[in-house]
Amino acid sequence: MKQHIHLIGIGGTGMGPLAKVFLEMGHTVSGSDLQSSDTTDYLINLGATVYFEHSANNVNGATRVVYSSAISSINPEMVAAHEKGITISHRSEVLADLLNNKRGIAIGGAHGKTTITSMLALCLENAGLDPTVLI
Repeated sequence: MKQHIHLIGIGGTGMGPLAKVFLEMGHTVSGSDLQSSDTTDYLINLGATVYFEHSANNVNGATRVVYSSAISSINPEMVAAHEKGITISHRSEVLADLLNNKRGIAIGGAHGKTTITSMLALCLENAGLDPTVLI
């Protein structure tokens, strides 16, 4: 079932890739961030609606709101989502939902995570698999 998913802090390093995954799944994606960035520009070009302020009106029409630990519970979008009865999920819950009944690989360490993740994604694609990759 397609949803309208709103991500608070959509330009962040964890939220931007998640927004891209939702767009690729065919969901309507909106989000907010306090400033424009390469990530927000990229997501806008993919079809996301991005607001450059936090406002209660930003969650209108959303069926799910996703937030990260960087977002305060008194954020106007969080408050509005609570008041409107919109499903609110932490980013970690959403990642768990996406990986439910699937295999996942996590890359960790002090250096080289992005490089190794990119190389692994290329290997999996060349092997004929269709990985979902979050960097």
